[in-house]
Amino acid sequence: MNENAAHRLKRRALSIGHSVGLFLAMAVICLPGLWIVLSSLRPTVEILAKPPVWIPQEISFDAYVAMFSGVGQGGIPVLDYFRNSIVISVTSTVIALAIGMAGGYAFARYRFKGKSGIFLGFMLTRTVPGIALSLPLFFVFARLGIIDTHFGLILAYVALNVPFTIWLIDGFFRQVPKDLAEAAQIDGCTRWQAFWQVEFPLARPGIASAGIFAFLTSWNEFALASQLTRSTASKTLPVGLLDYTAEFTIDWRGMCALAVVMIVPALTLTFIVQKHLVSGLTSGAVKG
Repeated sequence: MNENAAHRLKRRALSIGHSVGLFLAMAVICLPGLWIVLSSLRPTVEILAKPPVWIPQEISFDAYVAMFSGVGQGGIPVLDYFRNSIVISVTSTVIALAIGMAGGYAFARYRFKGKSGIFLGFMLTRTVPGIALSLPLFFVFARLGIIDTHFGLILAYVALNVPFTIWLIDGFFRQVPKDLAEAAQIDGCTRWQAFWQVEFPLARPGIASAGIFAFLTSWNEFALASQLTRSTASKTLPVGLLDYTAEFTIDWRGMCALAVVMIVPALTLTFIVQKHLVSGLTSGAVKG
């Protein structure tokens, strides 16, 4: 009994230690986001105070009111930037997922000449940082006349996201047994129906993960957007943060408020897609 009690006590202590460790790790991860939220609500004097003021003495929503009423510093068109970000991020994510599903399925299911080399070439493109491509893309897009357009930025983001989506979706399709699709075809399904009704639902977790990654990459990307956009008609929210900077001053509170506006849609989408991700991982593949 003493040994059993000691063993249970040890397991409980390890469980508590594990929970405390996870809590501290999450606190460290969430601290920058919490600081941004608090800074958007506090006076600029507290933001610049040394030592830092952790608990705001005065909370105000003036930065948000000024942002959406257009009377903030510089009259920043946040709604236009928000619309541009939504259009560009959603469109590039949908296109990247469509190409990624087709490419990932082809690499997972078919054999063709040069398959390994092509796949390696896709992966090698991930080794090139986006900022290194900004100048060549600027010259190419300028020749094509698509600088400062939604189409140009969508094209750049699709090219940026496709290699990763193909790699991720390919891995999930490889985990789906071919026998399931073949059994569906024997039961009367066409190849297309077998894909949508059998293989696609089982690969949905990978597709959802690829969608989250592609959307967040497009939503938060700054380097390419700052080079390929010029006017309010195409600027995205990350580039809009620069509007809060002047020659000698920076509106830190307004910048933090805009950062909070950027965070909310990303968190919302991640939360929504996470439900499908978990359900896909926990659902049974074969029904009795």
